Parts: sequence; C-alpha cells; structure tokens
Amino acid sequence: MGSLDRSKKRVQLWKKAAFHFILCFIMGFFTGFTPTSKASIFSGFVIASNGSIKYQEISPQPMEMIQPATTTTTQEETLNRSLMAETPVAVPVPISSSSPVEASEDLELIPRKVLIIVTPTRSNDRLQSALLRRMSTTLKLVPPPLLWIVVESQSDSSKVPEILRKTGVMYRHLVSRQTFTDPEAEMDHQRNVALNHIEQHRLGGIVHFAALSNFYDLDFFEEIREIEVFGAWPIALVSANRNRVVIEGPVCDSSLVIGWNARGTNDKANPVAPIHTSSFAFNSSILWDPERWGRPSVQDSSQNPMKFVQQVVLEDETKLKGIPEGDCSKIMLWNIHIPRQIISHLPSQPSPSNGR
Repeated sequence: MGSLDRSKKRVQLWKKAAFHFILCFIMGFFTGFTPTSKASIFSGFVIASNGSIKYQEISPQPMEMIQPATTTTTQEETLNRSLMAETPVAVPVPISSSSPVEASEDLELIPRKVLIIVTPTRSNDRLQSALLRRMSTTLKLVPPPLLWIVVESQSDSSKVPEILRKTGVMYRHLVSRQTFTDPEAEMDHQRNVALNHIEQHRLGGIVHFAALSNFYDLDFFEEIREIEVFGAWPIALVSANRNRVVIEGPVCDSSLVIGWNARGTNDKANPVAPIHTSSFAFNSSILWDPERWGRPSVQDSSQNPMKFVQQVVLEDETKLKGIPEGDCSKIMLWNIHIPRQIISHLPSQPSPSNGR
C-alpha cells in the first residue's frame, strides 16, 4: 500500500507540472502579439462623463519641419526659396485646450507675410555700432518671417558684418561702392541699392525703411503685415535741441487716407509732398510685377527706385491703407534726431588692439 500511494503522488506532481508548463506557454504565446506601447492601446478610447467608453480615431496633424542652414550657401538658397514664393508663410500655432485630443483638432496655421526691413547706415557714424545692436534687439522680438537688409558704404572695417552675425536675425549685408559728402544723398543711394537688390532677386514681402534712429511699438510690425499693396502711418519726429515734436504722415478717416501732413505741402513749386521714408510700406512685387496691382509698366532703368515708389504711393490712394486700422492717428513709430554737435563731442571708439 505504501508503494502504491507514493506512485499516485508522483503522477499528480507530474500532472501539475505539465499543466503549469502548458499554461505559461499559452500566456507567453499570446503576450507576443500584444502591443508594447500603452498609448497604442488606449489612445483611441475616450471616457465620457457618464462613465461609458467611446472609440475615437486620432490622426497626427501634418507639421513642416524647418532645418537651419549649416553653411552660408545653403542659408541663402533657403532664404531665396522662402522669399520668392508669393504665398504667405504658414506658421503653426496650437490653441490651448483641456485635452490632447482637442489640442490636436484646434491646431491652426496662421499665414504671415515676410517683412523686409531695409536699414541704411551712415558712414563715419560714431553711434553706428550701438544703434545697430539696438535695432537688432527690436527686430529679434518680431515674430518671423523677417529679413533685415543692412546697407553700408564700402570700408575696410568688418565691424558691421561682425555685429550682424551675432544678432540672431536673418539678414543680408549690402555694400555701396560710391562715396558721398552729403549724408542725405548717401542714405537715398543706399535705399536704392536695397530696392535694386529686392527687384533683382524677386524678394516677396512687405518693404519698410527702418532708420537706425527709429523707435517702435512692437505691435507696429504686426499691423504692417496686413498691408496688401500700400500702407502709411503717422511718424513722430523728435528733435532734442529744438524741444518739439513734429507729426508727419497721412490724415485718415478711419483707415481711409484723405490727406497728408508732410514737409513741402504748401510749396507751390513742388505740388507733390515728399513722404518720410519711414512713414510708408509697400508690397515688393510692385517693383517687378506692376500689372498685378494695376500699374501700366515698371520703372525704367534710369529712374530713381525710391522716388518711383513714393510717386506710386501718392498716385494710388485708393489702394493705400492707413495704419493702424481703424485709427491711423495713433503713433507707433518715433524718429529721434540726434544733433551732429552731440555726436562730434563723443569720444572715438578705441581700436581692437588698444582696447585690450
């Protein structure tokens, strides 16, 4: 009897071992087909407020990845491709929501036009470095896309290129090979150099001439993005030595331009009042595609591009938009005039060898 009982116990142990082995094999077999990511199992299910479980398909939103250029050549090629396109750049902006599902559905693409900011620089200006850094700090706060075109007279100094490389702003540095004794003539020539560059390379965007002595309300840049053809706004000219402020620019009824406050308005010899270069902006395509905006022909090669643009702005008042919209009497741009006497008394900047 003792041997029979022992044999029965051995059979039961073998049966238990075989059962556990088969059970573990079956569990391991089906576990191999189970997805490892928890998100892939539960991401399609949403728990409703009443406790019921509903299935919802979630598809990823398409996103455009922009890789920074590693070399100068690739950076310019990328810039030309982006600026030559007529369609505005679409910037993805997620809308805050209570759940990831709603956030993916509320993702919107807000189109933004390219801003082309043109800045001429005066030769032998002792404040040039400080004003360039101040302007770059302002432009760095403006949402992209933005292109900063800086023009200077030819010189042996590499000061301006070094400053531009450290700004973090997308820029183009142009050099004028002509020399001038009149500062105003030098500024006009540099603006024409920039306009010729924009026309030659078909850079699409809204062009604004930003002097180094300008101060901006940051909302100003978002306002001029809405310009379709031409836009104008008042500018406050602040003079330190005269203790006064002069307002130049359009006179508006809401956003409709009905007149101008400008120098030379009462000059009978010059019935067309000159517009301050910083008080208007325009779509750059009028330089090479005038028929798109109802112009009969482009400017000829002998015509001054800057005067051509100012003339077009004054002639097409029906397409001129007052900035800001609804109340173009609001001042969003100030031009600070620094007397030449103050600049002449400033100490000269030491050379790199003496400054160490």
